[in-house]
Amino acid sequence: MNKHLLTLAHSLASLAITAWVGSLWAIGYLAVPILFHAQPDKQLAGMLAGQMFSAAAYLGMVCGMYLLLQRIGLAGRAALRQQMFWVIAAMLLITLLLLFAIQPVMAELKAQALPREVMHSAFADRFKLLHGFSSILYLIESLLGAFLVIRTYRT
Repeated sequence: MNKHLLTLAHSLASLAITAWVGSLWAIGYLAVPILFHAQPDKQLAGMLAGQMFSAAAYLGMVCGMYLLLQRIGLAGRAALRQQMFWVIAAMLLITLLLLFAIQPVMAELKAQALPREVMHSAFADRFKLLHGFSSILYLIESLLGAFLVIRTYRT
């Protein structure tokens, strides 16, 4: 691969890692807690938080796919033996699980609870369970992201 393309691929990978992991941390640990603290309408806060998490997940899907393809492009089949490949794959899998498996069920529970808030409905226990599970997965993805950043940028 020519030197300029290699430099471009590495630069894009750095930007992808920064965008993906930065969005995880900024939304999950800054924006959403502030939103729930500042917004008295918890249903509105939950809807806005869901939209932010979805936007971050789509960004993560794009970044994760680029990072996996970049590693395969550079190392070929040997990428499958690299720890970083599997860290990225795990993060991407968590992103997909949250976006396409857990969030839709949580949204459906909220819709079924209307006009009541889901936490004050018959669906509260199931919603709490899914919310707890998604929070654990999000934390795992965030920690994997920290590992990815540290491993990528250490000198």
